Amino acid sequence: MNIIEDIKTVFAKDPAARGIIEVLFCYPGLHAVWLHRLAHGLWKLGLRLPARLLSQLGRAMTGIEIHPGVTIGRRFFIDHGMGVVIGETAEIGDDVLMYQGVVLGGTSLEKKKRHPTIGSGAVIGAGAIVLGAIHIGERSRIGAGSVVLKDVPCDTTVFGVPAKPGHGGATAASQLDHDKVDDFYGEELKLLWKEIECLKKTAGGNK
Repeated sequence: MNIIEDIKTVFAKDPAARGIIEVLFCYPGLHAVWLHRLAHGLWKLGLRLPARLLSQLGRAMTGIEIHPGVTIGRRFFIDHGMGVVIGETAEIGDDVLMYQGVVLGGTSLEKKKRHPTIGSGAVIGAGAIVLGAIHIGERSRIGAGSVVLKDVPCDTTVFGVPAKPGHGGATAASQLDHDKVDDFYGEELKLLWKEIECLKKTAGGNK
């Protein structure tokens, strides 16, 4: 458990972090990750019930539910974190940033890989839901409130319900710029209104 690296990650990804004492006591996302590492260690040893009990303790303390079977890389940070749910077969790479209300859920009742794999450097916005054994590419961004049901390529921004690609990759300098994406649905509505106006003119000319 690299505690120093985890603390540095909080300072790197949250401008509100002001001091080590504050980070140690006031960041449930950090506590959830630490408790998960302990639970995951028990899980790998075959101590499934103690691992589940520890993960439930973590859920009660932090509001973040991470199944002990989840594999998590280095420098993973959950900002705020309340309502985050990460299913058993999910895999999370290094340097992933996740916000509150995110769900990495399954779409199958079979005992197989059924949860998402999140590539290193990805950012998942608040309230996003990522379902199934899909792959989110490295450095990709999932817009807040999106529902992702298909693979997302590397360096791609997706948003909406269901999520669709927009422009722009998730560089380190732009990780928080969730507003700087194309308004896909707005553009679709503009095209729809143009078609309606054309239909009105055509209908008027036929009278």
